[in-house]
Amino acid sequence: MSKLKVIRESHNLTQEELSEKSGISVRTIQRIETGKNPKGYTLRMLAKVLQVEENKLLSTESKQNIAQIAEEKENSEESIPVNYSYLKLINLSSIPFIITPPLNIIIPLVLMFTMKQKNVLSKQLISIQIVWTILAPIVFMTGIFLKLGHKFTLILMILIALSNVFIVLRNAIEIDKTKKLHYKLNFNMI
Repeated sequence: MSKLKVIRESHNLTQEELSEKSGISVRTIQRIETGKNPKGYTLRMLAKVLQVEENKLLSTESKQNIAQIAEEKENSEESIPVNYSYLKLINLSSIPFIITPPLNIIIPLVLMFTMKQKNVLSKQLISIQIVWTILAPIVFMTGIFLKLGHKFTLILMILIALSNVFIVLRNAIEIDKTKKLHYKLNFNMI
């Protein structure tokens, strides 16, 4: 609830009555009560009519502050301490299970929960494995439909598996060097 609305109601005034006494339009009063801060003449007149200091009508939570609070809430998982050794283990745990795709997601996921590493970086690592697990069969099936022969299919399978090994190892190296991921997504799938 806006400060203006609280003060207006404490004076037993409707928006229309406040508009008449201050000379400020009802629409402007409505905008202020929905979160817009009054400025200049509007601020002075409302403060004068309501007999309060001007700063009492200003909202302490501007849209920028509200956005910042929402961002802090969203990133609260970043406050969970990251153990980079565990993070590397979670990342590297998917390599033995590259040929059995559901396990390359399940094992790191189980490790994430047992090691209590439910942070943004570990979620990114698992999301990368999920995306790879979705894309790998699509690429493989496309290669089969091209009918370029058995050798091509075998090479394609090896390249798909090696691509995942490369992504995992590259992220492990980057975790060691900079405590960040080299390959990351703009979204989390978990």
